[in-house]
Amino acid sequence: MYVPHSREDVRFMLKALGLSSEEDLFSHIDDSLLKPPDDLPPPKSEEEIRELFKKIASKNKSLISFCGAGSYDRIIPSVIPYILSRGEFLTAYTPYQPEASQGTLQAIFEYQSVICDLTGMDVANASVYDGASALAEAVLMAKRLKPKKTKVVISQAINPLYRRVLRTYLSPLEEPIEEVEVSKEGTTDLEKLWDLSKEAQVIAVQYPNFFGYVEPLKEISEIAKERESLLVVVADPVALAILKPPGELGADIVVGEGQQLGVPLNFGGPYVGFFATKQEYVRQMPGRISGLAQDIEGKTAYTLILQTREQHIRRERATSNICTNQNLLALANLLYITLLGAEGLREVAIQSISKAYYLKEKLLDLGFEEVFEGKHLWEFPLKKEGSFNLRERLKEKGILLGVPLDRFFPSMKDTLLIAVTEKRKREEMDRVAEVIGEGN
Repeated sequence: MYVPHSREDVRFMLKALGLSSEEDLFSHIDDSLLKPPDDLPPPKSEEEIRELFKKIASKNKSLISFCGAGSYDRIIPSVIPYILSRGEFLTAYTPYQPEASQGTLQAIFEYQSVICDLTGMDVANASVYDGASALAEAVLMAKRLKPKKTKVVISQAINPLYRRVLRTYLSPLEEPIEEVEVSKEGTTDLEKLWDLSKEAQVIAVQYPNFFGYVEPLKEISEIAKERESLLVVVADPVALAILKPPGELGADIVVGEGQQLGVPLNFGGPYVGFFATKQEYVRQMPGRISGLAQDIEGKTAYTLILQTREQHIRRERATSNICTNQNLLALANLLYITLLGAEGLREVAIQSISKAYYLKEKLLDLGFEEVFEGKHLWEFPLKKEGSFNLRERLKEKGILLGVPLDRFFPSMKDTLLIAVTEKRKREEMDRVAEVIGEGN
């Protein structure tokens, strides 16, 4: 709805702001930005505009990516974008209203079911915004469940961007957040975790962690239980095809990023966060849940059975103000898992690991050094003097090798976090070694 202001309203607001005219509102902006450029070309037809955009788009370069750090270049079956582009899904109104279609509600229900299977948890919601907000919401949920304590303990091996979002979420509470250092194995230091978790409401770790190493989740769960803290696990959904589910190892809340499951990189988003927990905690879970029911004729029906934002229930009882779920991308996750099945998802993980170790051995032969001593999956950090310049040289050849870790960890100079997915070919990895070898 557009409600115009009267001249009297405008004068009143300008006076309150200490301004004499509407133009004064923009006086801090350079004049050159307030008027159209003098060199604009003449108007173009629709076809001419289309050709212009094609010409501009042709400047984009497609790089072979060996980057990860939370976003991964994986194979996406062609049927997924085809189904997602159907009008029933692509153009449907945000599905948090009661009039959401039965098809949408069933898709959400099935999505929740596969997330429970992957994580080993009792109940999952309809998805949240992304992996970072899923972690933050999980910690807030854990704090509600443990109100007598205040401290949050998180591993430094959690994605640093996730940790940054978490601190933003918790900043109004002004309560302590302790970070546990990483051991020489590349996983959370258990002795330091034990020392720091004495008064912890919640302990949070990543599985496998940001560096690609598999955390000793059973031991961490035992520490959380001994400290009477809730354990939040940020899990990799593809890794869960070969690792023991966090739910079976004592996790209380399992969250993560679903981008790997049929969602393209998209220059960083939108992505989709998954969120699962134990049945006993369901009333404190953010977001919404689609449930299975029957209509008045006894036929199968689906309905939203839990909606916890303040527009649906009393503000003091709201657990979150997440207004919707990432339905289209959650559907992509469901399609991906359904198409591949358990064996297909396991094959994706196994191929990724096998190819990662193939590339790693080649890089070690070329002078790279391991940073940690533990066992990793398809992501690993390697160190080599001058690696930034090396990375730029590879970029010129159409290869993006790893994420520089010193942007997150200043002490990790000349260290690249490298990821290899099932999409990478042997010849691409051989090409990486060849280009590096040419400069040695």
